[in-house]
Amino acid sequence: MATSDILKEPLLLRLSRLFGGLRGDLTGGLTAAVVALPLALAFAVASGVEPKAGLYTAIVAGIVAAIFGGSSVQITGPTGAMAVVLVGIVAKYGLEKVWIAGVMAGIIQIALGVAKLGQLVKFIPYPVTAGFTNGIAVIIFCGQLNNFFGLKLPRSEHFLPGLWQSLSHVEALNWAAVALAVVVIATNLLWPRVNTTIPGSLVGLVLATAIASAFHLNVPTIGTIPQSLPMPQGIPHWNDFSVIRELINPALALAALGSIESLLSAVVADGMTVSEKHNSDRELIGQGLANMIVPFFGGIPATGAIARTAVNVRSGGKTRLSGVIHGVALAIIVLTLAPLAEQIPLAALAGILMVVSLRMIEWEAIGLLMRATYSDFAVMILTWLVTILFDLVLAVEVGLIAAGALFIKRMSDLSLVKIPETEVFPPGTPLELGKEIAVYRVDGPVFFGAAERFATFLRDEPEVKYLILRLRFVPNMDTTGLVALEDIYHDLERHNCRLILTGLQPEVQQLLERTGLLNTIGLSNCFETTTEAICSISPQIACSQPIVANLETKELMELID
Repeated sequence: MATSDILKEPLLLRLSRLFGGLRGDLTGGLTAAVVALPLALAFAVASGVEPKAGLYTAIVAGIVAAIFGGSSVQITGPTGAMAVVLVGIVAKYGLEKVWIAGVMAGIIQIALGVAKLGQLVKFIPYPVTAGFTNGIAVIIFCGQLNNFFGLKLPRSEHFLPGLWQSLSHVEALNWAAVALAVVVIATNLLWPRVNTTIPGSLVGLVLATAIASAFHLNVPTIGTIPQSLPMPQGIPHWNDFSVIRELINPALALAALGSIESLLSAVVADGMTVSEKHNSDRELIGQGLANMIVPFFGGIPATGAIARTAVNVRSGGKTRLSGVIHGVALAIIVLTLAPLAEQIPLAALAGILMVVSLRMIEWEAIGLLMRATYSDFAVMILTWLVTILFDLVLAVEVGLIAAGALFIKRMSDLSLVKIPETEVFPPGTPLELGKEIAVYRVDGPVFFGAAERFATFLRDEPEVKYLILRLRFVPNMDTTGLVALEDIYHDLERHNCRLILTGLQPEVQQLLERTGLLNTIGLSNCFETTTEAICSISPQIACSQPIVANLETKELMELID
């Protein structure tokens, strides 16, 4: 609706529209805050930092990204994927260096947005995203075994040593902690049958905390949470170049993961709303600003959160105001309920994260890829295993390389078929091409993966004097394919064989013109149809009118043309 049309509306209608939108944003923001509260605490613990860092991240990053980001309904905060990367960085470098890495990651994200590289996320193959998402789910689940069992073991930098450490001490488990975790898991799974408005994670968290307090259970809790808003602070060693150089790889990992997850979340949000679609480049800039600012308030790197964004949209959130309300609501909760949060058992947070991880596993994607192609399924499994055994960034790199190799293999399966005389002319036609004329139909792009086969296949006709290449179904050609075609031309020329091209597509023809190869081959050797090329070679065929007229089927006409 145009601005002039809006101004012509009655005042009451405009006010109702305004307050209707405000009501939706208020409901969406408050609901998202309720869902975000236990997750912010849980993901902070999963990242190896104090629970308050998760709350501060959700408040500051949520507000900054909502204002400056490219999605109107995106909710930003701590996430499981980021926790998987952060836990190793925290264990290796410490929290202060994580803050520096977070600022560096934010700068990288802003640079990506300014360079307009936000669209690149669309080129990540589906098996790769499914693989690393499932890998993250497994790591989150197994990473919570310590808290599930009530153990107080040091956090491991890597997945497998941490898993073995937890399982090797299972005889020392705290049965009270296990019981509380089971209560939270059961509540998470069963509560939606009772009520869908209040999240089951929050109900389970409150229930487990109440049980632990009422029965004075000896279980580890999250500890002190300051009853105050996050305040600006300095970051030690920020100007130390050696520290910055040391953290460049973690910063790149955080920036890559934060960008991928935020943009994927924004795409999911686009599919749930009829409002304006997100601007991917602006979203990267908004997320980068959030990650630059949040370390100065004691927070950790954040990303767009798919689950909280979905809750915001489903609850009525339509504009950036819903994200701001989400952050403000969390700030109010910190100011009023922080003392109560100190009693939350870590086992309760473990139960929440275990349910989240089970829901993260893309069961439908696994089934789809198993039914589709074994190669895509193998890419997903490879990405999944590398995520679990090594790290997430390496998994994405390996997955992209594997998917790219498969793509090249598929594209290299160039269809190059010699057309027999019986298919060039209809049955009963007395004319024959003879051994001196060969017609080949080429289907598919001629690029570096198929160039060698393209070149060698056409050198097996020693008696041919006229080689016709039907290129109507060649949509494009890269430089390697171009060089291969030029080699074919010179090779045929040495054998006194004339190369003729038919059905050149505009993109291929423009490439040949720009490089001068079209002039080398000669415009007189380029024809619109294969029939025209054959008629130009043989005068007796050119004088025979029934050649095209006698074609009985449309398919045969298409074969020749």
